[in-house]
Amino acid sequence: MPNIAVIAIGGNSLIKDEAHRSVADQYEAVVETSHHIAGMVEQGYDVVITHGNGPQVGFILLRSEIAEKTAGLHPVPLDSCGADTQGAIGYQIQQALHNEFRDRGIEKRAVTVVTQVLVDRSDPAFKNPSKPVGSFYSRKEIDEKVASEGWDVVEDAGRGWRRVVASPLPVRVIELDAISNLVAAGFVVIAAGGGGIPVVADESGNLHGTAAVIDKDYASSLLATNLNANLFVISTAVEKVYINFNKPDQKGIDRMTADEARGFIEQGHFAKGSMLPKIKAAVGFIDQGGKEALITSPESLERALAGQTGTRIVHG
Repeated sequence: MPNIAVIAIGGNSLIKDEAHRSVADQYEAVVETSHHIAGMVEQGYDVVITHGNGPQVGFILLRSEIAEKTAGLHPVPLDSCGADTQGAIGYQIQQALHNEFRDRGIEKRAVTVVTQVLVDRSDPAFKNPSKPVGSFYSRKEIDEKVASEGWDVVEDAGRGWRRVVASPLPVRVIELDAISNLVAAGFVVIAAGGGGIPVVADESGNLHGTAAVIDKDYASSLLATNLNANLFVISTAVEKVYINFNKPDQKGIDRMTADEARGFIEQGHFAKGSMLPKIKAAVGFIDQGGKEALITSPESLERALAGQTGTRIVHG
């Protein structure tokens, strides 16, 4: 039986800090994360990798805007930005893993699947766009964008105005069969980058890209469920999950049941923009029949797999 592990790598696996945002810097971060992922492969896991892409999409949108202003080039649609980043980040992970496998004498290859993820056209998120994307604008600039592009916008804590788009729930991974077949053939697969390219189906069943952002952890949970993965790993900035985070009575959690996790959610222990979606994604995987979810940092991954750190979410 396959021993499939889906690992969702977070932004700190790609961009360490504000001073290290170049493509070369991102590759160095990917090399470090790939070292730990190769350790998973050595332990016998059939690994599927997902990743975030928020900053990278922002870079493309900014370049696109500058090119439009200075040279009259057409803007890049948001769904195409997602596809571009899947290819670019996937390439970096493929190359880093190729070199890591070669150094370790592991007979493995990595491959990237540019992945579409179906969302429901009637998802309530489309009526309440909430995910900021792209640059900050002055009031005059944003008014022009609203008039010309029909953007939904929000003022961001005195720093300016930003475009907001919907963040619908993922329904189906379109390329699931391809991903599954590649895993069965022995490939390490990079898929559903940035939560996948959000697409909707029309009345005839034809797919169309839509200006939205799918939460990476929710899409990764869905993919792990559909692949019947044994383990769903969320790699993030902290070694383990804490309750009362950043307070004097902060406490690390080594293991919790899905029911305990729901209780902590109700008590407000997890921040909406950071740990909350990770906990919900892990609980969703368990609720759909997954055996175990693990939340830890990239550098702690191998120790967490050995039970020495990290937070495990299990049935109960």
